[in-house]
Amino acid sequence: MNDGPSSRDVKRWRQYLADERAEAAVYRDLAGRRSGEEREILLALADAEGRHEQHWRNLLGERVGMPLKGDIRTRILGVLARRFGSVFVLALAQRAETRSPYATDADATEAMTADEQIHAEVIRALAARGRNRLSGTFRAAVFGANDGLVSNLALVLGISGSGVSNQIVLFTGLAGLLAGALSMGAGEYVSVRSQRELLEASSPDSAARDAVRHLDVDANELALVYRARGMTQQEADAKAAEVLRLLPADEMAPDVDQHESIGTGLGAAGASFCFFASGAVIPVLPYLFGLEGYVALAVAAVLVGLALICTGLVVGLLSGGPPVKRALRQLAIGYGAAGATYLLGLAFGGGV
Repeated sequence: MNDGPSSRDVKRWRQYLADERAEAAVYRDLAGRRSGEEREILLALADAEGRHEQHWRNLLGERVGMPLKGDIRTRILGVLARRFGSVFVLALAQRAETRSPYATDADATEAMTADEQIHAEVIRALAARGRNRLSGTFRAAVFGANDGLVSNLALVLGISGSGVSNQIVLFTGLAGLLAGALSMGAGEYVSVRSQRELLEASSPDSAARDAVRHLDVDANELALVYRARGMTQQEADAKAAEVLRLLPADEMAPDVDQHESIGTGLGAAGASFCFFASGAVIPVLPYLFGLEGYVALAVAAVLVGLALICTGLVVGLLSGGPPVKRALRQLAIGYGAAGATYLLGLAFGGGV
């Protein structure tokens, strides 16, 4: 005879209820920092979590008891959502949705399992919007800082391994900082400006869009535009005819704001310069404060290691990937490059 759910089931259901309530609060907090379509989407996600919450309430009945707290990850996410509401929080929420236990829980409905999977994709799309808005400058910042950390640590360790004085190591590190920062800034500026100029050259001319309304319908030169874009003649004729019927011809505009995702040349160059310099100064700090020999080397290696872990975590969070794995990868690459250069310095110093 079935006497009702076990105490273990009740405990699990009550935790699910608390987690759903906490997740709904996170989405409402995020919605409070946004407007328009993004706000509506986040509020709809909060409503969906409310439906899941009601499912567990129905199962629990009189066993609901005092409200529990959500799990530690959801509570941290809630604090971040109330304080920041940035793309970092969306990236964390995306990972949280992918960890839903409903797929293996017989007490959760198939609809709830599907909801959680779709929620992850909705959050992924919202996070992608934020990533696109900051991707140009952010890419320059992250790679600039990482390059500064690794290249100057390798330079400092290589020179130290050769047995030169601390003063030469310090001046070499500062010279590497300035030269690398200027090189990164100039290179990033040229790269981004070239990308933007190529996109501008490939984008439809606004004057051509205005000319559409004056085209000869019988000749229909507009079809040539679509054929040049890769359509067959039949597809191009059909598309052109549709555009002429639905003037003004907004279809001539590009579908994606590619310029926004690339960023500006000056913004990317400034970010590269500043972040390379901020990364490159870290290996030099022990020498600036008067440390010498192996103590200075050890302190520099530890400081750079911590910084590499931080940049790896940030990249992992924003990419939606496992942040710890990204951090360890950054650390291994950085230490590998620096260690190889230090060995070369030892070999060079011994030869001299």
